[in-house]
Amino acid sequence: MDYQTFEHDVLVIGAGGAGLRAAVEASAAGASVGLVCKSLLGKAHTVMAEGGMAAALGNVDDRDNWETHFADTMRGGQYLNNWRMAELHAREAPDRVRELEAWGAVFDRTRDGRILQRNFGGHKYPRLAHVGDRTGLEMIRTLQDHGVHQGIDVHMECTVVELLKDGERVVGAFGYDRERGRFRVFRANAVVLASGGIGRAFKVTSNSWEYTGDGQSLAYRAGAELIDMEFVQFHPTGMVWPPSVRGILVTEGVRGEGGVLRNSEGRRFLFDDIPELYRHQTADSEEEGWIYTQGDKNARRPPELLTRDHVARCIVREIKEGRGSPHGGVFLDIAWIKSKLPNGAEHIRKKLPSMYHQFKQLAGIDITETPMEVGPTTHYVMGGVRVDADSQMSTVPGLFAAGEVAGGLNGANRLGGNSLSDLLVFGKRAGEYAAAFAREQPAAAIDEGQVEAAARTALEPLDRQGSGEAPYQVQYELQDLMQNQVGIVRNDGELRGALEALQRLQERVKRVEAQGNREYNAGWHTALDLRNLMTVAEAVTRSAIERKESRGAHFREDHLGKDEEWGRTTLVIKQGDDGAMELRRETIPPPREDLQRIIDESQKT
Repeated sequence: MDYQTFEHDVLVIGAGGAGLRAAVEASAAGASVGLVCKSLLGKAHTVMAEGGMAAALGNVDDRDNWETHFADTMRGGQYLNNWRMAELHAREAPDRVRELEAWGAVFDRTRDGRILQRNFGGHKYPRLAHVGDRTGLEMIRTLQDHGVHQGIDVHMECTVVELLKDGERVVGAFGYDRERGRFRVFRANAVVLASGGIGRAFKVTSNSWEYTGDGQSLAYRAGAELIDMEFVQFHPTGMVWPPSVRGILVTEGVRGEGGVLRNSEGRRFLFDDIPELYRHQTADSEEEGWIYTQGDKNARRPPELLTRDHVARCIVREIKEGRGSPHGGVFLDIAWIKSKLPNGAEHIRKKLPSMYHQFKQLAGIDITETPMEVGPTTHYVMGGVRVDADSQMSTVPGLFAAGEVAGGLNGANRLGGNSLSDLLVFGKRAGEYAAAFAREQPAAAIDEGQVEAAARTALEPLDRQGSGEAPYQVQYELQDLMQNQVGIVRNDGELRGALEALQRLQERVKRVEAQGNREYNAGWHTALDLRNLMTVAEAVTRSAIERKESRGAHFREDHLGKDEEWGRTTLVIKQGDDGAMELRRETIPPPREDLQRIIDESQKT
């Protein structure tokens, strides 16, 4: 078999914010770094994270601090978070943001020149450092500009299909270049997974085509554990019209800048369902109504900035009860503030330039004049590869994970803006510890038998020409199944039906074929992606069946309340010796006393 071999100390799979930050840190530590990206460098899905990065800088409200950020993250995650990860994230995010600024990131500014911060869902104070509504793009630009001087080897348009091991230790990866279909073997003493999420397992998603659960599946097949896979976040606001752009993200920054959600009756329906933690205050104008944490009127916010799971379910309720917009969503209105501000239209265009152009070009709507139609879209998975909080190493030696592919930080629900600072904080840590691990290991040895087995598996769809079925139909049926039966609102009957259907689909996946040869073959790429999609779809479904309560992003209409015992339990998934998926419950250790005090104090206000 013909393949090309590349050797690195550290191999980073994924070139979004986490992957780039890990590569920069590992390279700065003296490691030779290879960076593999499924598409072109710069086209990472991180650019779609528009609203900002959460960090307790205290530039807009000096009451903010890391303790409050920690408490908000834990509350948003319904206390299923890995509390050590939540602590590290809250403590280190400000330094990571300032570091990005020192590397050239151009943030929006306060009047006195500091980094401007905006309100976002679930955060007590204005906390999101931002660049208009193009924050993710600025992060990628800055990290790439900084990283290009580090001597990092970049392998663009390359897909990894298997991790390679020497005993229990990961020592490299097997993949292929998407253009020509030529195989590549990467030998490395440490591997960092930074490949993002699983959104392409669902029909309506804000995620780009690369998000097929590659990292989660690679880790699972290599023997690593996955956690919290039942918690899939459906962002409340994605485009719903026209059909060709359905699911594309409408940043929470629209609501952070004053956008309000209304139903077809023109009513601000989120006031109908305010959680117990909050009080309701209606101003003279309904648009200016707000809620506040009990006992703290100064920490007020619009109800549109409640946590994403709550807002998404309220939108679904309005649609199901016949109060939705003409195309099956609700209305998001930012145009109302035009009459409140001098040069209001220009203010909207300045604060939300991407959203203005997105709706103008894709939907023919001027958001300074007309409300947008929006609805929930599959956006983020809170679960992922189980990692050590400090080092980001998985349960398999030599395999690290950072960003969305890693589980633990967000618990049952992620707060908006925590994702971008997560990439910086834990991307840095993964790169740092991967480089240290690589230095301590003997040179990696690649088993030719594993390489040949991976190649045979990859070529199977091409070998079946004329005897199988098209992968696109199987992928469509998988996405339709997950959207309808494992989506925002779940119940036991539909979940068990979905699991049975997945088992039938799995047999069909084994028979998919790809016409033609290995060059420029999108059908072959889809056939290989299906293997990963099936793994993450089964993990989500099995976990959702097991958790018999409603918590965070996991909502069971047959188990509406929270269960105290489940509030201390995480679900762990691992591949069994027989190749079947094994699931077990594990009790989450209680936080340190000092962190528990922070949590207790936050619950009093």
